[in-house]
Amino acid sequence: MRGTAWSRRRITSISFGRSTRFLGALGWPQRLADHITLAPLVRMRQEFDQYACVRPARLLPGVRSPLATPGTIDMVVIRENSEGEYVTCGGRFKQGQPDEFAVQTSLHSRKGVERVLRFGFDLARTRRKKLTMITKSNALKFGMVMWDEVLEAVRGDYGDVEAERMHVDAAAMDFVRRPARFDVVVASNLFGDILTDLAGAIIGGLGLAPSANINPARQYPSMFEPVHGSAPDIVGKGIANPVAAIVSGAMMLEWLGETDTAAPIFAAVETALRDGCATADLGGRLGTAAMTDAVLERMDHGRS
Repeated sequence: MRGTAWSRRRITSISFGRSTRFLGALGWPQRLADHITLAPLVRMRQEFDQYACVRPARLLPGVRSPLATPGTIDMVVIRENSEGEYVTCGGRFKQGQPDEFAVQTSLHSRKGVERVLRFGFDLARTRRKKLTMITKSNALKFGMVMWDEVLEAVRGDYGDVEAERMHVDAAAMDFVRRPARFDVVVASNLFGDILTDLAGAIIGGLGLAPSANINPARQYPSMFEPVHGSAPDIVGKGIANPVAAIVSGAMMLEWLGETDTAAPIFAAVETALRDGCATADLGGRLGTAAMTDAVLERMDHGRS
């Protein structure tokens, strides 16, 4: 997969399969609670063993970052996508009563941690050869300590990659303060979810943030979707930024082996943004359709 043609670097070189899914944004909290709406999405990720959630974040020419001095931002966050904090493990008791209590337990397996770390190491080898694993082992002394131990167990197999671990709070600070220091970031389900929203924000907004839910073994379908939510407050207004969905689609084409089809899409998006084409969230005036047309025009120009 070259889902980071968006970042101009190869994701993985494994053989191509043909089964994928493309997913739009989900959610309308006023009609249905988010934890109910998202349950099928989480189930798909788990049952199709899409354990590597690949979320590239690159600040492109023509896009303004909210950071005071952004510098170069070109990272890929690999989020463990099949277990961790999103496994249904717990419950609520005496619900609605004064002495109600809730138990929410995360589940981390050595197999799950090791395979997502190896996926991250393999990706780092094709990029700048640096991996940062996100932990919180100073406070979470079981699950996160195991993450630390697995990193130490596998890092010797990747002597060409600089590997470090960083507490999630420190990582959040450095995503803002020193984002250029990050190359490949590997995190648990919850930590990766939070950090990728921040990564999207510092590259200009979630409207630019694509995502891939990968089953690396290709035994089950992989799934591609934009990072952002459904934004029900702007439904029907025609102002949503289509870039994240477009780039997610291009990543899907690469996963299917259609690299010659995907490359002009990536190039057209980058050219449109560099030329100043922008939706309202980026400080521009284009609506969804107009921004899409701007990308299509540059694709046509690139083929002519």
